[in-house]
Amino acid sequence: MNPSSSGPVALASPVGRAVLVAATLGSGMTVLDGTVVNVALKTIGEDLHADLAALQWITNGYLLTLASFILLGGSLGDRLGRRRVFTWGVIAFAAASIMCGLAWSPLVLVIARLAQGLGAALLTPGSLSMIQGALIPADRARAIGAWSGLGGIATAAGPFIGGLLVEHASWRWIFLVNAPLALLTLAFARRVSESRDPEASGDFDVLGAVLTAVALGGITYALIDWGSWPAVSAGVLGIIAGAAFLVVEARRTHPMLPLDLFRSRQFDAANLMTFVVYAALSAIMFFLIFQLQTVAGWTPLAAGIASLPITICMLLLAARGGALGQRIGPRLPMTVGPILMAVGTLLLLQVNASTTGLARYAVDVLPGLTTFGLGMALMVAPLTATVLAAAPDRHAGVASGVNNAVARAGSLLAVAALPVAVGLSGSDYANPTAFNAGYRQVLVICAGLLAVGGAISWLFIRNPVANKSA
Repeated sequence: MNPSSSGPVALASPVGRAVLVAATLGSGMTVLDGTVVNVALKTIGEDLHADLAALQWITNGYLLTLASFILLGGSLGDRLGRRRVFTWGVIAFAAASIMCGLAWSPLVLVIARLAQGLGAALLTPGSLSMIQGALIPADRARAIGAWSGLGGIATAAGPFIGGLLVEHASWRWIFLVNAPLALLTLAFARRVSESRDPEASGDFDVLGAVLTAVALGGITYALIDWGSWPAVSAGVLGIIAGAAFLVVEARRTHPMLPLDLFRSRQFDAANLMTFVVYAALSAIMFFLIFQLQTVAGWTPLAAGIASLPITICMLLLAARGGALGQRIGPRLPMTVGPILMAVGTLLLLQVNASTTGLARYAVDVLPGLTTFGLGMALMVAPLTATVLAAAPDRHAGVASGVNNAVARAGSLLAVAALPVAVGLSGSDYANPTAFNAGYRQVLVICAGLLAVGGAISWLFIRNPVANKSA
C-alpha cells in the first residue's frame, strides 16, 4: 500500500465496501458493454447499412484492444497504483462510450469501439487487483465471489438492457448510458486506498503490448475475411508477432507478462479452461440473440428478456458458488459448471422459427438457459479465485490481466471464426434460412468446447491450491 494508506482493510469496513462497489461497478460496466451490443447488432446493421463482417468488427474491435492491452493495464496498475490506473480507465472508457453513441458510420463506430476497449483494458485488471491489494486475506475470497457474481449478472443482463434501450430509446443509448455509470464508479473509487507492487519497475513494456495487438488483430482479420490474400498476409503477420512477443517477454528484465507465472500448472490449466469456456459463452450469446430475432421474429426487447434465467441464476447462486469452491476446492465446481453449460447449450438447439409465445419459450428456451446459468454460477467465482491463488500477490494485477486477456481472446476468436466456419457472411444475419442452419452448427461446436473445459478442470485443477510464493 502507499504511505497514505493504513494497510489492508476488512470487507465490512466503509473503505472495504467502497473497494467492492467501485470494482464491481467498473468491471460490470465493461462486461455489460461487451454483451449489451449483441442484442442491438441487427438494428445497428440496418441503421448504418453494415454487413456481417462490419458487425463482427463492432463486437471484435472492443475485444481486440481489450485483450491486447489488458496485460499492460495490469502491469501499469502494479507499478503506478491500481486505483490510479483504474480511474484513468474509467475516464477513457466513458469518453469512448460517448464517441460510440455519436457514431454516424460503421467505420466510426468500430474506431470508437477500439478506443473503448483500450479504456476497459486499463480498468478491468485494476478492478480485481484492488480487491486483492486493499482487503485483508480472510475477506478476499468472499469479495471475489461477490465481484464474480455481480460481474456475471452484468454479462447476462446485457441482452435485456440492450433490448430495452433499443426498443424504447435508441441503440445509441447502450453506449451513452455508460457516462453516468462512470461518474458513480469514480465517486466510490475516490475512497479506495492505493496499492501497488513494491518490487515493480517503472520500465513499461510497450513493445510487448504492440506485439500482442498485432498478433490478435492479424489473426482476427484473417478469420473474418478468410480466403483473401490480405487476410492470409494478416494471419501470417499475427503469428509472427505472437512468436516475437514470447521472445521479447522472455528476454526483458521487467516484462509485461512474467513468463514464470506459467510454471504453475494450476495457473495454466485455469487459463486454458477460461479460453475455451469464454469462447463458447460469447459465441452462444452472439448467435442466440440473432436466432431469436432473425429466425423466431422476436423484438430486441423480447430477445433480451429471454436471457433473464442466466441473470437470476447468477444473482442468487454465484456467491454461493464461490463459497462452495472455497469449502471443497475449485476442481469439482470448475468441472461440473462447464458440463452443465454444455447441456444447456444442447437444449437451446430447440430454438427455431416456431419458438413464438410464452408456451414455446418455456419449452425451447427456458430449460436451456436455466441449465446454462446454473453451470455458470457454479464455475465463475472458483475459476477467478483459482487464477489469483496460483500467482504471487505482488503479481495480482498481471494475473488478473492474463485471465481477462485469455477470456477476451477466446471471445474474440470465436466470434471471428465461427460465422466463417459455418458459412455465414454478408447479409446472412438477416436471412432466417441461412442463419438457422449456421446457428445449429455453432451450438454443437460450443457444447463441445464447454465439455472440453470441464475435462481440463477435472484432469489438471487440484485441491487445495498449493501455497504460493510471495
